[in-house]
Amino acid sequence: MGRVRDDLLVDVSPNAIVPERAIGFVADPGAGGICSFLGTVRDHSDAGDVTGLTYEAWQDLAVKRLEGLGQELFDTWPVRRVALLHRFGDLGIGDVSVAIAVSAPHRAAAFEACRHAIEKLKQDVPIWKKEHLVSGESSWVMGS
Repeated sequence: MGRVRDDLLVDVSPNAIVPERAIGFVADPGAGGICSFLGTVRDHSDAGDVTGLTYEAWQDLAVKRLEGLGQELFDTWPVRRVALLHRFGDLGIGDVSVAIAVSAPHRAAAFEACRHAIEKLKQDVPIWKKEHLVSGESSWVMGS
């Protein structure tokens, strides 16, 4: 169930993401702030009304890239603990696809590291999204 080390939790799995798991993991007595981001499946896109998404992952490489991203956060900001979770498989409207949580002594570092984590994850981690539309069409969506 995906722990890398005591201060970094990484998990890429088909299991539902429980946001409290990420937030609970990053709780730290030296942290003055926790910032979290949840990515959820919405019911529409530029292509039309959406019925759900399918995520595929190169799981081993995705975990390694997330481990590297976690280390990058520790090297760049004075963060205390980091959780990087991503789900794959079929997800419905409202399901959580990604959860990121970062704790730091001060809010600025927590916000900056959390924002950096989601942007870098979308660029560098081998996880792909297929969008299913009400029209019956499905197509792969490029990361943004």
